[in-house]
Amino acid sequence: MATFKEISAADIKTTKSSLNQLVDIIQEDVSGSSTRRKYQVFVTGGVGPGVTSSLFQTVYDQDFTLQTANPIFDMTVGLYKSGSTVQGSLSGQDSAGKLLFPSTSIMMREKVEVYEQFAQTLLGDQTSAFFSPFGGTDTTAQIDEAIFLNVKRLFARDQIKRETFAVRMYQSASQPISKASAGLGNDFTLRSDANATTLERYIGASNLHSTSTGSMKIYTDVGSAVNKRTTFGGEVGDLVDSADTSNSIGTIFYDAGIVVLDAKKVMAPLQPVSGVIDAMSSNGMGGDGTPYTAVAGQTIIGCQNNQGNNNAFFIPDFFVSASIDNIVDHIAANRFQSGSLTAMTFQNTTNINSTLIFCRATADEFNYSSNPTYTDSDNRIVVIDEGAEDTQRSFTFPTTVGLFDANDNLLAVAKMSRPVEKNDEKDLTVRVRLDF
Repeated sequence: MATFKEISAADIKTTKSSLNQLVDIIQEDVSGSSTRRKYQVFVTGGVGPGVTSSLFQTVYDQDFTLQTANPIFDMTVGLYKSGSTVQGSLSGQDSAGKLLFPSTSIMMREKVEVYEQFAQTLLGDQTSAFFSPFGGTDTTAQIDEAIFLNVKRLFARDQIKRETFAVRMYQSASQPISKASAGLGNDFTLRSDANATTLERYIGASNLHSTSTGSMKIYTDVGSAVNKRTTFGGEVGDLVDSADTSNSIGTIFYDAGIVVLDAKKVMAPLQPVSGVIDAMSSNGMGGDGTPYTAVAGQTIIGCQNNQGNNNAFFIPDFFVSASIDNIVDHIAANRFQSGSLTAMTFQNTTNINSTLIFCRATADEFNYSSNPTYTDSDNRIVVIDEGAEDTQRSFTFPTTVGLFDANDNLLAVAKMSRPVEKNDEKDLTVRVRLDF
């Protein structure tokens, strides 16, 4: 049975501490089709079988169909409404202000809305643009085509720790080849600029679905601890190229656990793109020297003949013509690559608020138990040593501390690792720690 004592305010202390955990995400988790979940909630109408796509994809730490799988982060892309990519493909607006785009584009309004949703959450204004470096005003720092990585609460916890974030990506996709290299004559020099002609930029195989062989880059938030900034979405830092820290390629919002990458800087924007993408098409495409064939509901982008967009670049053409699933599939499979190397790593921070309650027992307290078996029928202490009834001092072995409110309602119970002797020759203090 319990013995009660009131705890004073002087015996209660509050403290704050933090716990850091290292999170290491390997390439296979990002690139694998079984570890990347698609939701396919977007469906077009009109020509052909239509296009079905997700608005984002979720990366898991193992096969997402398993009950033990944990979602790590969401990946999606967005376009700035006033940016060059959107404005360059915009065909007009209706009377309600709805953006209109040609049928050769897919999910343009959805890509704009994704960008605006992140801008509202992180910047406090859906019409604002992201900049890298953050707070910039130069148009070259404006992020018109954004790749969003939204780390789940399970892994980001209360925030991502500064100067611990790093991501490994491949800036270049599989390289195209010239017509001469493909044995098709027309010995033109291979070019990858906006003025290159079809003959100069022939691609012999798709570089949308093959493993990247381009240059590897590591992007990190080094230096963010020196220049600390806080915005509507919490603490923010710049992501830079580890080989050239003057080259800012995105921003990271530590409290929200969201990474915003500038696609034009982490990908070679004017690299030719070629492959099969989803489209509103009722006819298949292929033949005539085309290295691949598209069925109904698909189209060919970046081909040497006149089928599809035969003069396409990753930005803006691929980001305009491809669905979000097509873009995310390419980024996950090609830009993060397949393997067991680290794709992304960081340390998270868990803030721990603690209440320390000091339960003090002075020399003359808690030496006697209220348990009925502590005394005999004559109300005398049941002694351990026979014949020592007159000399045996009372003592106890406390094992449990209970915390009650003012109405004697039990709120918490603390168990000691072992019983502790308490007698009239010693003071005893039990420290109870409540973490939340």
